[in-house]
Amino acid sequence: MEKPRFYNIGRGVYTLAEAQLLTGVPTWSIRRWTGGYTYKYRGEYFSMPPVIGRRPDDGDPVLSFADLVEVRFLNAFRSHGASWRAIRIASREAQKLLKLTHPFSTNLFRTDGRTILGKVNKDPEDVALLDMLTNQYAFERVVKPFLYDGLDFDDDIVASRWWPLGKKRRVVIDPERSFGAPIGVKSGIPTSIIYKAMKAEDSIEFVSRWYKISKAEIKDAVTFEARPRLAA
Repeated sequence: MEKPRFYNIGRGVYTLAEAQLLTGVPTWSIRRWTGGYTYKYRGEYFSMPPVIGRRPDDGDPVLSFADLVEVRFLNAFRSHGASWRAIRIASREAQKLLKLTHPFSTNLFRTDGRTILGKVNKDPEDVALLDMLTNQYAFERVVKPFLYDGLDFDDDIVASRWWPLGKKRRVVIDPERSFGAPIGVKSGIPTSIIYKAMKAEDSIEFVSRWYKISKAEIKDAVTFEARPRLAA
């Protein structure tokens, strides 16, 4: 009898709605990026493959932690004005050059990103890419601070943890803990549970005693859960 395969253990498990809440990217964008899409042009239908992740057999895709990191990266490029065509080529070239399925979720792109973009930038009308190629400040503004400063990397390569409030705060997203749900870093309790407990009891002292966690961790969990976000 074949042993069951637990494909998602240690990788993080996120629905589209959860991915939207964590990344701030609309679900319709995440669905197109991770599941591909079909469009009609002059009476013919054309299919576009996913840019990241893998196409599910049916239903909404289940995303991994690496997918989340790449969603944030693609959204940053789009927000900067890079064309969708250029982003798709960048993803393909990055996979070839770095020989990784999720190249943007690695620390390698921070050092080799301009080389990859140089291979991609064959369209002089893509002003956003030209700006990032010729202006180091513009490149680092998109790639470095927001996308990488809150991440830890295994062997300084693959993203392993995300500190959504910054590394000095006490909330972490770790695919090897609680299936990647946001948790208090010491207690391991999901921030959603801490937040609900605070709303129900309205007493930080009570919640701290009940769950045996620090008041600082409770405050950070509440800050994280109460942050502005898109409606699911």
